Amino acid sequence: MHGDVAEVAGDNARHLTRVLRVEPGQRYEISDGHAAWLAEITEARGPRVVFRVIEPVETAELAVRITLCAALIKFDRLEWMIEKITELGVERIQPVEAARSEKGLLQASAKRAERWARIARESAEQSRRLRAPEIPPAVRLDACLMEAAVARYRLEEGAAPPLARLLAEAPEAGGEVRLLVGPEGGWTDEERQAAARAGWLPASLGPRVLRSETAAIAAVAVVASAFASLQSVQ
Repeated sequence: MHGDVAEVAGDNARHLTRVLRVEPGQRYEISDGHAAWLAEITEARGPRVVFRVIEPVETAELAVRITLCAALIKFDRLEWMIEKITELGVERIQPVEAARSEKGLLQASAKRAERWARIARESAEQSRRLRAPEIPPAVRLDACLMEAAVARYRLEEGAAPPLARLLAEAPEAGGEVRLLVGPEGGWTDEERQAAARAGWLPASLGPRVLRSETAAIAAVAVVASAFASLQSVQ
């Protein structure tokens, strides 16, 4: 962006001109990943769309960075999860191979990277976020357990303290909360022991047995709500 003029080029511009068929005079919210503005199209031709910036748009950012480490599940359900937790404000989504993940999903996940990134980007735009969450390549559980964070919680179907209670001792604004959600069938005893040795705290979402994608969405919502009073507006 230069002054009050912003330009979109390449594939993004072609999508605007050829698919959405935008025209001069139409208004859109645009972002450079750091701030957002209301802008009006002044030129729309092929691989080039030019905007006139009208005014800044307020965007709300969570006061905590949330990483969701999600065990690999069937891709249609995983993609629905990505869409919804992006809307809720998750910053990073780490796919994880667990013992009870279906065989072959780890290898197949590499071919889904572009699709997952697009889903996250579109969901971020819809929910007026400045940027989409990062989705790195899938890793095995042992590698995920070694990644550090201010607070780390492993969702557990069995007896465990409620996540909401644990968050009462959560990090200050600006810290990171990392959530680990298991596959259908839950964790093995070996995985529970490995997580405990690595310092992950077991946490519960209540007495119901939830699907992986439901648990992920609920957990992110609980964390986001716990920090809502500290939320910043940009």
